[in-house]
Amino acid sequence: QVQLQESGPGLVKPSQTLSLTCSVSGVAIATNGYYWSWIRQPPGKGLEWLGAIGYSGSTNYSPSLKSRTSISRDTSKNQFTLQLSSVTPEDTGVYFCALMGGYWGQGTQVTVSS
Repeated sequence: QVQLQESGPGLVKPSQTLSLTCSVSGVAIATNGYYWSWIRQPPGKGLEWLGAIGYSGSTNYSPSLKSRTSISRDTSKNQFTLQLSSVTPEDTGVYFCALMGGYWGQGTQVTVSS
């Protein structure tokens, strides 16, 4: 059974870097053909795809956030990580990690506030 779990600080100050980790169980993140995404939902708004890292380690990012986003992975821990720099209150929301194809973490609330 594939399971994903987000972890990280719930409160980040403006201008700092938000860092979240997704721990995966049930499948290796380096499994051929799998792509792992970060998605967020600001309060009162729809889902926004932030970026993804593939089974080979290749990455793709949302054009609107590309300059501030970095996704990396640690295959030894079966985890992948999101870093979003220079955050503002507009980056507040629930952040999800997901395996493209239907598996999602439960989401973690991140609030950007001083």
